[in-house]
Amino acid sequence: MYSYPYYYWIPAPMPLYHYGHSYLDMRQQVNAQEIMQRLRSEHDDLYSQLQQAGMNRQIADYVFFFIVNYTLNQANTNQSTTQVYQQFHRQVPWFSVLFTQLNIPRNVMDRVLTRVFEIVLEIIRTGEPSPEQGWSGWESLGGTLTSAPAVSSWQSNRLDVFARGTDNALYHIWWDGRRWSSWESLGGVLTSPPGAVSWGPNRIDVFVRGTDNALYHKWWDGSRWNDWESLGGTLTSGPAASSRRTNQLDVFVRGTGNRLYKKTWNGSRWEEWEDLGGTLSSEPSAVSWGPNRIDVFARGQNNNLIHKWWNGSTWSNWENLGGNLTSAPTVSSRRPNRLEVFARGAGNRLYRREWNGSRWGEWQSIGGNLTSAPAAVSWGPNRTDVFARGQNQDLIHIWRGQ
Repeated sequence: MYSYPYYYWIPAPMPLYHYGHSYLDMRQQVNAQEIMQRLRSEHDDLYSQLQQAGMNRQIADYVFFFIVNYTLNQANTNQSTTQVYQQFHRQVPWFSVLFTQLNIPRNVMDRVLTRVFEIVLEIIRTGEPSPEQGWSGWESLGGTLTSAPAVSSWQSNRLDVFARGTDNALYHIWWDGRRWSSWESLGGVLTSPPGAVSWGPNRIDVFVRGTDNALYHKWWDGSRWNDWESLGGTLTSGPAASSRRTNQLDVFVRGTGNRLYKKTWNGSRWEEWEDLGGTLSSEPSAVSWGPNRIDVFARGQNNNLIHKWWNGSTWSNWENLGGNLTSAPTVSSRRPNRLEVFARGAGNRLYRREWNGSRWGEWQSIGGNLTSAPAAVSWGPNRTDVFARGQNQDLIHIWRGQ
C-alpha cells in the first residue's frame, strides 16, 4: 500500500447538515463511488492538470474523493459553486497546506478544485444518474458485424446503416419510415469501418478503406448503386464524411503520422489531399450543420476527445474536450449550431456530450454494452439515432425524440 507522509492525512468529512429535504432526497440518488467513477472516466484532464503540477495521481484521487464526500455531506447545494468553494476553505483551512507543501500553484488548485465542485454539484442537482431519460431502450437489428457501423439519413424518418460483414464486404440495412429492411450485400473488400453521408434526397455516399489502404467510394444515385472507385491516399483508419451543401463532400481520414487528412469533392472534381495535422488515435468523425461549417472529432493521444472546425474561411486549432474514450467518437447535429458527440467509455457504455450553441455540457452515460464505436445521425430538429455493434456482434440501436 502507498505510504503517505503525515501531512497527506485527510480526515473524513463531518455528518450531513440538514438544509432541506428536497436536496437531501437528491443526494440519496448518488453516492461518492459513483461520482468518483465518473471523475476518473470522464474527467481525466483534471487529474492530468494536478499531475503536471507535481501531484501524485493517487493523492489527486484522494483529494477528489474528499471533495466529493464534503459536497455530499456538508455543502449547501443551494449556493453557487464559488460560494461552496469559499465555504469549504473556511471550514477546512488546512486543506490548502497540502497544495502549498507540494508546490502546486494556487491558480492550478483553484481551477481544478472549483471544477470538481462544479461537477459534483451538477450531479447532485440533476439527481444523476438519470441521463438515460428520454432515450428508447436498445433494440437489436441482427446481422453479424465485423466493424463499427455507419449511418446516414436523406430525408425525415429515413435511415441507412452500413457495416462490414463476416466476408469483409459492405452490408446495408435501412428504415423506410415503417419497417427495417433485410440486410443486403454491396460487395467490396473492406479493411475498416465504413463512413456514410447524404447530400440530398435519395442520395447516399459511402467510403471505406480497401486492401491497398486507399480510400474507396460507392454511391446511390437515386436508382442504383454505382461501382467502387478508388480515390487514393494511404489510410491508417476508416474514413468519415460530411456534406456542407448539395453535391459537395468532405472526407476525413487518419493518414501517415496519425495526422488528419481531408479530400473534397467540390461539385465537379476531387481535390488533392489536405493535411490538417493533429495526432489521432482513432478514426475521425465529421458533421456539417451549415453551408460552410464542418466539425471534426477524434480520439487524441490521451484517449480524450479532440475537436477541430472549419468556420467558412479557416480551420481552428485542435481543442481538448476531455473524457476517457475507448472508441472513436461519432457526431450528429439536430439543428444549426448544435452538436451531439457520442463515444464508448467506461464499462463499454455509450457516453454523450452536447454543444448547446454556447457551451459544452458534461459527459453523460446513456448505458448499453457496446463492442464498437457508435454511429449517430439526426433526421429532424428533435431526433437523434445512435447505432453500434452489440455483445452478439449484432447491430444495436437507440434513439431519442420524434
